[in-house]
Amino acid sequence: MIDREMKRVLGQFTDGVTVVAATHEGVTRAYTSHWTQQVSFTEPIIALSISPKHDTHPLLVASGACTISILAGDQIDAGQYFSYPGHKFKYVADFLTNTPVGPGVGDAIGWLGCTVIDTYAGLPDHDLVFARVDAVEVGRLDEPALTYSSRKGWRIADTPARKKGESVRDRLLAMLEDD
Repeated sequence: MIDREMKRVLGQFTDGVTVVAATHEGVTRAYTSHWTQQVSFTEPIIALSISPKHDTHPLLVASGACTISILAGDQIDAGQYFSYPGHKFKYVADFLTNTPVGPGVGDAIGWLGCTVIDTYAGLPDHDLVFARVDAVEVGRLDEPALTYSSRKGWRIADTPARKKGESVRDRLLAMLEDD
């Protein structure tokens, strides 16, 4: 178990919220993930974390594919719904739709159609899945993303960290020239 101080510090990580869906033999399930990341610049590779206990896990493994919906800040209902095992809500919500790249949350920022290329099952409570992005569909790309941290909860990422027209890189490079 992670000690209290470490948990508080790790809880500061803020990540974008996605819904990962998989379909196998006509059954579709999905889960909310804030542990979905691009992990390569040279190829479109995504890493995601999934609990083997989640009902999406066997479908993802069997199908070898998934759709990732990147949620906008106004989609907290879908994010919250899929953060619980589907059987808790008896699959009553109608958040999933057919997107151009597979099953996903409608009206999202965008969707990624992915093929599983590798998995790592050596973690105590989650598996890591590496997937190649084979298809992309743009949705509401200009909307701020829904984010989550275990310490601060659900947030909307829309506050710029620098002023328009300001280049931190240029300022840092100018410091080098002054030396």
